[in-house]
Amino acid sequence: MTLIAVGINHNTAPVSIRERLAYPAETLASSLQELWRINEISEAAILSTCNRTELYCNAAQANQDILINWVAQSKNLPPADFTPYLYTRTDSDLIRHMFRVASGLDSMILGEPQILGQLKSAYQTAYEAGTLGRDLNKLFQHSFTAAKKVRTDTAIGSSPVSVAFAAVQFAQKIFDKLSEQTALLIGAGETIELTARHLVQQGIGRIIIANRTYDKAHALAVQFGGYAIALSELPNHLAEADIVVSSTASQLPILGKGRVESAIKKRKHKPMFMVDLAVPRDIEPEVEQLRDVYLYTVDDLKNTIAENMNTRLQAAQQAEEIIETQVNHFLAWLRSQGAQSTIREYRKQAEQIRDETLIKALQALKNGTPPEEALNRLAHNLTNKLIHTPSAQIREAAENERHDIVAAACELFKLPKSQ
Repeated sequence: MTLIAVGINHNTAPVSIRERLAYPAETLASSLQELWRINEISEAAILSTCNRTELYCNAAQANQDILINWVAQSKNLPPADFTPYLYTRTDSDLIRHMFRVASGLDSMILGEPQILGQLKSAYQTAYEAGTLGRDLNKLFQHSFTAAKKVRTDTAIGSSPVSVAFAAVQFAQKIFDKLSEQTALLIGAGETIELTARHLVQQGIGRIIIANRTYDKAHALAVQFGGYAIALSELPNHLAEADIVVSSTASQLPILGKGRVESAIKKRKHKPMFMVDLAVPRDIEPEVEQLRDVYLYTVDDLKNTIAENMNTRLQAAQQAEEIIETQVNHFLAWLRSQGAQSTIREYRKQAEQIRDETLIKALQALKNGTPPEEALNRLAHNLTNKLIHTPSAQIREAAENERHDIVAAACELFKLPKSQ
């Protein structure tokens, strides 16, 4: 059997191709079982995210055409539409690739942790669908172990590389306890959602979400246990905010110097941290002139992100070394599986000899043989029977000048080499 994977990702295919090859969560189990029912496939799993689709299989041979034809059939697409974007990995290359994916080294954002959760979901779906066997099961488990070791032993995830994460990190530097602060988030897009998620993870005390469309603000607020307001209500709530993060598509500033100055007075000059992630800007630049206001723009955060990316790149070099070690460990495990049947047969043979010798010894005791004599005879007969076949084979190897077999026997039985 051969471990093989075919896939596409953000580096090899545009989103127009990736979306056509995506496998929705609600149909993933049935798709897996269809793939697994192919005669040449003994194990199967599918990882499908917005940035990648990868099929992991244990197959009778390293034949990517089987997988390509199945994808074409399952997606009702001509192979020519997607094969130029595909990559194939087998055996050690597949193991290394999977470990790198799990560790975030193959992600659009280097070191991002979300992919590990997605890989665990792919494993769980395949496990529940009954399409995993010994090898892929072990490979997934080892991937999780490798990713954990990379996270633990390197700084690849310690520095933020998204503007939302960087904004929250800045807030933590200004306020000792986010649990005592109120955050006002303006907008309801992906950046604001990500900011809300990071704030909740860091234990923010309260979240207010303002948006031009109240329903969108409400939907996001419910998700994070927050409070929704319409954009028109902003002047009434601005003074409540210790942290303000804004990211809208407005062509004109939403917050001017005068409005922020009024809020600061109501707050009795308690500091306010503001982050403007919008382009064009949502907050007038003159706000920065106000005392007790800390205003940052997306450019300020990008400088921090660039520095943090350098840190991650250095950590990635360490991570690659860890992964190479983990690949070697998994390959050693795979090789050991080839010897399991031999070990089982050898044990079965030894147990049969033991049982036959023991039966004779017990019979001798019943016939009146003294226990000491019966035990000595048992030990003598058992030793002779256990070493008979290996001794005969070593003797024959020596007669035929098969010195390699004699040397192997010395290593196998931990014997001193003949002089």
